[in-house]
Amino acid sequence: MAAPPARADADPSPTSPPTARDPPGRQAEKSETACEDRSNAESLDRLLPPVGTGHSPRKRTTSQCKSEPPLLRTSKRTIYTAGRPPWYNEHGTQSKEAFAIGLGGGSASGKTTVARMIIEALDVPWVVLLSMDSFYKVLTEQQQEQAAHNNFNFDHPDAFDFDLIISTLKKLKQGKSVKVPVYDFTTHSRKRDWKTLYGANVIIFEGIMAFADKTLLEGLVPVSPCRLLASSRSLAHRLHQLLDMKIFVDTDSDIRLVRRLRRDISERGRDIEGVIKQYNKFVKPSFDQYIQPTMRLADIVVPRGSGNTVAIDLIVQHVHSQLEERELSVRAALASAHQCHPLPQTLSVLKSTPQVRGMHTIIRDKETSRDEFIFYSKRLMRLLIEHALSFLPFQDCVVRTPQGQDYAGKCYAGKQITGVSILRAGETMEPALRAVCKDVRIGTILIQTNQLTGEPELHYLRLPKDISDDHVILMDCTVSTGAAAMMAVRVLLDHDVPEDKIFLLSLLMAEMGVHSVAYAFPRVRIITTAVDKRVNDLFRIIPGIGNFGDRYFGTDAVPDGSDEEEVAYTG
Repeated sequence: MAAPPARADADPSPTSPPTARDPPGRQAEKSETACEDRSNAESLDRLLPPVGTGHSPRKRTTSQCKSEPPLLRTSKRTIYTAGRPPWYNEHGTQSKEAFAIGLGGGSASGKTTVARMIIEALDVPWVVLLSMDSFYKVLTEQQQEQAAHNNFNFDHPDAFDFDLIISTLKKLKQGKSVKVPVYDFTTHSRKRDWKTLYGANVIIFEGIMAFADKTLLEGLVPVSPCRLLASSRSLAHRLHQLLDMKIFVDTDSDIRLVRRLRRDISERGRDIEGVIKQYNKFVKPSFDQYIQPTMRLADIVVPRGSGNTVAIDLIVQHVHSQLEERELSVRAALASAHQCHPLPQTLSVLKSTPQVRGMHTIIRDKETSRDEFIFYSKRLMRLLIEHALSFLPFQDCVVRTPQGQDYAGKCYAGKQITGVSILRAGETMEPALRAVCKDVRIGTILIQTNQLTGEPELHYLRLPKDISDDHVILMDCTVSTGAAAMMAVRVLLDHDVPEDKIFLLSLLMAEMGVHSVAYAFPRVRIITTAVDKRVNDLFRIIPGIGNFGDRYFGTDAVPDGSDEEEVAYTG
């Protein structure tokens, strides 16, 4: 495939200043060394092809979720204006895996630049960039000493934690949340904090051995192309099978060497002699032995990296076609399924006392003022929360009263309670939860209806850490078809919250929504103050309550919008 000349876009970051603990003479020596290394790095720039004006400077590879437009930023939130459509079917199970791209090539070949160009050209939200650099193994003391003297081979398969790579890729493809280690190249160690990635429609996994695991690479020195291909097919190695597309970035070895020199001197504080020593001793032999043979496994080879815009355009077109084939229609399926069955046993409706029915009469009346609507809604929310808490697990306990007597009572048997509100209407229930649950943690999920497709879309989420250990109270004021509620439950399950620890609370639900959630997630407890029979053609609950968010916040209703999906609220 013909390609235009390559353009490198690496830009060195400044060298770290000397620390206050260094003696003056040592500081002067380090300053001179830093200036010399910076001068070396600048002189190396002249050996590289010119930087393209259309690309931003290359930064060190990190595993991350896409955070480019289209999005809205506020002082507290980042909200995607193009949301993530359903990645599951009406049964609540995943029906499409994320599209995974493996991006391989030698060290400093431009893999990250190509990955970012693909992400920009795709222009879709919910893209995850997973770097193999995050998965270096934790070094022993002896290996740390070797690394400090440039005597440890970081380009060997044994340097990577392939088991963790495989499990992370599998979970991402299944739509689950994952924790990725953060590697510090200065200290050759993992940092204490791990990065959480979630919500992948497209996964780009880049690294020097991005589509070949250790099993494949054993015994490949030297090997003929035919034998290599036969070996790869027979082994059916795990990583190779996880990738839907495999791309090899092929860049001239001289350019890769200059890029590596500049990066290691500028970004990692290495000296030029050490970098060259490591390159000759480990990097080049490992490329010839382990990395270059994997080029034959690639679906596409991109000569000269980021300059090959023709190849990148072809890649983007193919990914777009794959995403279109995987689109789902969930709401229409919900409207026609599971509606003839009796209400499920997991449903609990607050007892319809005259007081409860009286409050419903007030908030359902279209003539009710906004102040009264808010006041009586809050009263119902408080009763609903108190009722829901009775379904939490309790155990026997004995306390001593002020009179010195024992009292046999009950205490909460779980670890912690977390509330998660489906924005925007769901957040109106947060004060009632905080009023009765001391120190409760709160998370939020923003789900909107796509006005063109009618499908729910995930735009934003913020969940507390270690939520998988908690009982989660999921709050939304109205549930009509159950599409938004199902998406929110699916998000919690993807973050490893057990299904039987999820409690869906709503002031008003339609029978369709109850059936949809209960059928997809039979162990989720559904708790409400009332259930109405019907949903009209616009997915509004009948007789219903109107658009709760608009009535509560005093905003104008969106034409043809359902009761449960709200316009993006960024306040």
